[in-house]
Amino acid sequence: MNIVFKESAFGHRIDEADIRHAFMNPHYDGPIEDTDADNRYIRIGFDRGGNLLEILYNEYEDHVCIFHAMKCRSIFFHLLEDLGGIYENDD
Repeated sequence: MNIVFKESAFGHRIDEADIRHAFMNPHYDGPIEDTDADNRYIRIGFDRGGNLLEILYNEYEDHVCIFHAMKCRSIFFHLLEDLGGIYENDD
């Protein structure tokens, strides 16, 4: 998979290797709801240190473009039902 990073993807000081690891090993992947924009997706996965990241990206025919990555916020924990709700009250 060809992955392109916008500079904004590093705005929260997450390095490329950790973003790639979380992106390639997702626990959730789906469209961003509650937005009028098309072609915006979220993936949630663990980085190499076990930190849960939220990654926002656009998908194109020949690549994906990651434009945001940061520690996963609690507003997205409901998407992780398969993890047994272990993050329900974590902030």
